Amino acid sequence: MGTGGAGISSATTGSSTTDGGTSGTTSGPSTTSGASTTSGTQGSTGGGTTTGGSGFGNTGSGGSGTAGTTTVTSSSTTGSGTDGSSTTGSSTTGGFEPLPKFVGNITTGWNASVDTNGRTFSTYWDQVTPENAGKWGSVQSNASSGFNWTTLDAVYEYAQEHGIIFKQHTFVWGSQQPGGNIGEAEVKKWMTEFCTRYPETRLIDVVNEPPPHTTPAYANAIGGGTNGNWQWIVNAFTWAREACPNAILILNDYNNIEWADQNQHFIDIVKTVQAAGAPIDAVGAQAHGLSGGVSTDTMKSLITKLHMDTGLPVYITEYDIDQADDGAQLQRYQQHMPFFLETEWIHGITIWGWIHGSTWVPNSGLIRNGTPRPAMTWLMEELGRPAP
Repeated sequence: MGTGGAGISSATTGSSTTDGGTSGTTSGPSTTSGASTTSGTQGSTGGGTTTGGSGFGNTGSGGSGTAGTTTVTSSSTTGSGTDGSSTTGSSTTGGFEPLPKFVGNITTGWNASVDTNGRTFSTYWDQVTPENAGKWGSVQSNASSGFNWTTLDAVYEYAQEHGIIFKQHTFVWGSQQPGGNIGEAEVKKWMTEFCTRYPETRLIDVVNEPPPHTTPAYANAIGGGTNGNWQWIVNAFTWAREACPNAILILNDYNNIEWADQNQHFIDIVKTVQAAGAPIDAVGAQAHGLSGGVSTDTMKSLITKLHMDTGLPVYITEYDIDQADDGAQLQRYQQHMPFFLETEWIHGITIWGWIHGSTWVPNSGLIRNGTPRPAMTWLMEELGRPAP
């Protein structure tokens, strides 16, 4: 998702996106806080730990709630506990502490601003996702060109400095990918270069919007198997685990908690790649389709099925309520957010933009003309964070 994004209609086939990568060469190595991770299989120690930013009961940056206890499973780690006001149970990998349940947001605009419009991001949000800066085509315009990390460096360094969670969006997608010839070597290099540079990345959308929504032009070159064994997805997760042993690896999609047929198709993909040994730790539900036309009961039923049938925790990855009317937007937030916050196996929520006029859909912003909308004020009160 991002500038082009994916559709939210009930149609099975999906969306076109725009390609908006920047080109350039690497501007030199960046420094990172904390120890660097080691390569290898899941469970290897990543050195230093990182906190999840502010818990629900905290404000500002740097603090974290209690994440609870942790139980290690074969390819992911689950837990339970409280992070200030609600049950979390977030995953962990490698040497990191388990994540508290978070409510985060994305960068603003193509320049990937974090603090913006006179407001400090980390006061309100304890997790950050680059909207476009982390897409492969934004870092490398062509598979034979150098990497340009400048914009992504700034976002990652902000997260480290302010003690908030950094989530990568995305490794492999059917849009905003480099031009040129891409195969196994290029995908592995991209993942390895990324995780070497940003070792404290806690969550990664490894594959975004699998078919029928989008298909990478290079899918057959990295294993193929679309509508069969999905080997290219299996390989993408396997290579991501090798490159990024300390990150929670997510398969992300849209319409999978809004429409029953797409929910089942997504579950079928997950179960197929799980059976093939893909180290998938969680599933992502973008949730763009919850702005209207999908009942809250339907959402609850489908997201529960998604969790129960896959056995995986769920992240709400791109939540935005496209309502110009303040009351209608607030009503949707009040219908959805308590369920997200109170459900143990929903491990985090990322809102897809907060500044009106700078969001992917036109009326989803939470601050309009410099004034917080009622949904923003209500949400901050629910989280124990200050309203702008």
